[in-house]
Amino acid sequence: MVNRARFDRFVEAMSLLVAGADGNEDAILGEGRGLLAGLVAHDDWLDDSCCLPERERYRQHVLHADPAGSFCILSLVWDRGQSTPVHDHAVWGIVGVLRGEEIVTPYRLAGGKPQAGAPVRQRRGDVEVLSGRSADIHQVSNAADGVSISIHVYGGTVGAVRRYKFDPLSGAPQMFLPD
Repeated sequence: MVNRARFDRFVEAMSLLVAGADGNEDAILGEGRGLLAGLVAHDDWLDDSCCLPERERYRQHVLHADPAGSFCILSLVWDRGQSTPVHDHAVWGIVGVLRGEEIVTPYRLAGGKPQAGAPVRQRRGDVEVLSGRSADIHQVSNAADGVSISIHVYGGTVGAVRRYKFDPLSGAPQMFLPD
């Protein structure tokens, strides 16, 4: 049985945090990281319909969109071998791994081209934060033999935030609006 109350409490806590922080990204990321860690420590609240992968590419499921547009919560479902393009973040974000493992490869633009940094393995229960104040360019890949699921909380409305993906060879930016 799905423990919907656990997710509802998380949404309520994030709503209070975002409203009370008055745009203070450090406060949101600091406290929000702990809130998301508490949520992904339990794998009893996500409905099965939000755990389904696609064959062609990773899949996003919108779990919550704040009516004021101040934040949204998604599940990203990765099948074996799937990854994102190299992309940036224009808003704050908090990401926690619920199932499986992911590899996060940070990038920086050097001479107009993306250069990869050292990859970081994110395991079940790990939480990372992303700043909207920095370039925060990265690529995420499924590191598990099966499906991986991560929970993403972003400071904005999914699909409305203008972000960029980068051609891995030329570095050319391209508008990236997630589904």
